[in-house]
Amino acid sequence: MAVPEIKPNRTFVSAQRVAELAGVSRSAVSRTFTSGASVSDATRKKVMKAAEALGYHVNHLARGLIHERSDIVCLIAADINTPYQARMLETMTRRLQEIDKVAMVINTSGENESVTGALRKSLNYRADATVVLSGAPNASLIDTCINNGQHIILINRDDHLNGPENIIVDSAIAAREAFHMLRRAGCRKIAVVSSQAGTPSLVGRENAFQLAAAEAGIEVIVARCGPTAYASGAEAARMLLSRSDTPDAAFCVTDLLAFGFMDVARHEFGMSIPNDLCVIGFDDIEQAGWTSYNLTTFRQPIDQIADHIVQHLEKPVDVRQENAPIRLQPLPVWRKSVRPK
Repeated sequence: MAVPEIKPNRTFVSAQRVAELAGVSRSAVSRTFTSGASVSDATRKKVMKAAEALGYHVNHLARGLIHERSDIVCLIAADINTPYQARMLETMTRRLQEIDKVAMVINTSGENESVTGALRKSLNYRADATVVLSGAPNASLIDTCINNGQHIILINRDDHLNGPENIIVDSAIAAREAFHMLRRAGCRKIAVVSSQAGTPSLVGRENAFQLAAAEAGIEVIVARCGPTAYASGAEAARMLLSRSDTPDAAFCVTDLLAFGFMDVARHEFGMSIPNDLCVIGFDDIEQAGWTSYNLTTFRQPIDQIADHIVQHLEKPVDVRQENAPIRLQPLPVWRKSVRPK
């Protein structure tokens, strides 16, 4: 039976309407839109033509709820306006879409009540998994997910919870290497620039750097200012570079802090980088490679993190198991903010 021409209808279009227009059964429509289901080529063509004419789209959410699978992955993140988190979210959402998953992003920078409400909605939609992209979200949010049977993947957390998968970037090794890079460059008065955020990854970098310095018999100067932002790096520079024992090097635990530190050092104190002051950052965000910064830094393995998450989500639920934490290594990226070795 030929399918008559019809203008797309902007009202709700049901599978029954598609069946009636195509002259087939309701179950034939369902089989047409079910991967691997048996349906003849002729029936499939009639159903697809009718669906296109009506503007019909399968309600995958409703179908997923029936089969306890929604293909939704919840991404919990803080500081999503920062370049590092923006890049992480861009990478994760793109990779999830490649495996036919839909990302639901929850921004934990807002009020606690709004964050909790958004998380409850993700649980109501029965997200296939929740990925915690930051050390900032409160552990109670993770407990809520676990208590509701949610599959959890944690990135750079130190909660030591039973159940979640853990992906850890080993910042400690990189921070120790940063100290030795500065020493090889001839630096003697070395500072650490951090924030007051207190996330596990930032604290780990700071502590590892200080430990490496202590092992070499050097006491470093520590400056912790405000949030993990450009302005905090600028504030740290004004504080450190006004001292009588002005440092000749700084390890900034993020690139954003390093940018603020470098700009104040050059434009307010007239210092030359790297001749007067060597600076190392961490993250290797896009701006680190800009000519105005040329920042020596450590590259976060964002693509590797995404690969591990995607590989894990593609496993059947019944074969997923709790494994030892996956540890990834950041790589040094040499540019021009440190004197040649």
